[in-house]
Amino acid sequence: MIEVADGILWGRIPLPMVLNHMNVYALDDGDGWTIVDTGVDTSKTRAVWEALLAGPLAGKPVRRVLLTHHHPDHVGLVGWFQARGAELVTTRTAWLFARMLTLDVQEAATEEALTFYRRAGMDAERIAIRAAQRPFNFADIVHPMPVGYTRIAQGDTLRVGGRDWTVHVGNGHAPEHATLWSGDLILAGDQIIPGISSNIGVYPTEPEADPLGDWIESCHRLAALAGPHHLALPGHKLPFTGVPARLRQLIENHENALPRLLEFLSEPRRAPDCFPLLFKRTIDDGTYGLALAETVAHLNHVWHEGLVTRTLAEDGAWLWRTA
Repeated sequence: MIEVADGILWGRIPLPMVLNHMNVYALDDGDGWTIVDTGVDTSKTRAVWEALLAGPLAGKPVRRVLLTHHHPDHVGLVGWFQARGAELVTTRTAWLFARMLTLDVQEAATEEALTFYRRAGMDAERIAIRAAQRPFNFADIVHPMPVGYTRIAQGDTLRVGGRDWTVHVGNGHAPEHATLWSGDLILAGDQIIPGISSNIGVYPTEPEADPLGDWIESCHRLAALAGPHHLALPGHKLPFTGVPARLRQLIENHENALPRLLEFLSEPRRAPDCFPLLFKRTIDDGTYGLALAETVAHLNHVWHEGLVTRTLAEDGAWLWRTA
C-alpha cells in the first residue's frame, strides 16, 4: 500500500475481468482503520487482504468499511469484514441493493430477464444461450451480508482518518453512490474515474430507467464543487487532479453522442444497431452485455426527453425512431 495523503493508504486489488483491478483505501483512525471498498469475494482477494492485514495494516483492526456503491467489485468482501467486527457505513440504497441481490439467487434465467433482452434487441442465438445457462448471481462473488449498517446521506459529515468528510451523492452509474469530500481530497469511487467512463446501464431490474439523465445531473452538480486543487481517489485507475476538466469530459462524452444518435434514428433501429455509433471499440461476446445496457440507457434517455418513439417489432424488440 502507498500513502497518497497524510494517513491515507492506497492499495490495488485484482479483479477477474477485463478491468483487472480496483482501488481500495485505508484511513488511519488512530485505534483502527476505516477501509473504502473491498474487491470481490474470491479466495485470491481474501488472500490479498490477509496479506495486507498482516503487513501494512498490522497492529490495528479494521473497524469500519465505507462502501461507495453496491457493485460487486466494491461490496464483495464487506460481509467478510463485518463478520470480523467491522461496521458498514454506506447509503441506504447501496445497502438495500447489495443485501437484496445477495439473497436473490436464480438457478435459471427469469422470464422477466429474457423479455428485457428480447426488447433490448438481443439476437435469438444469444437469448437461447442465456436461457440455457445458469445466470450470473451477485452472491457468486459477494460475501453474505448480515443485517445492519450505518446510513450516510447527502450533506452528512463523517469523521474519518482525522478529517471531516462531507457526503455528496451521485447517481447514474449506481443509485445513491457516495462520494466524500474533505479539503483538497475526494473519495470518488466510480463516480469520477480518469481515462474511462463508468458504465451507465439499464438492466432487467428497472427496464425503463433513465440512468444517463441521472449521471449527467450528478456530474453537473459535482462539477460545481470541484476545483483544480482537488486530488481524486477513484475506484479504478490512478489518483488524479484536474477534476473539473474530467467532469466536463464525462458530461460531454454522453451529451455529444446524443445528436448523432438522433440523426441515426431517422430510420427505425434496434439497440445493437447503435453500437458502432456509441462505441469506438469492437463489441465482442465479453463486452456485449455492458454495451447493450449502455445503449439502452442512451435510448431510454432520449425517449424520456420525448425525442424518440419506440414500437415493438414482430420479434419482440423495440424499434427506436426519432420523433
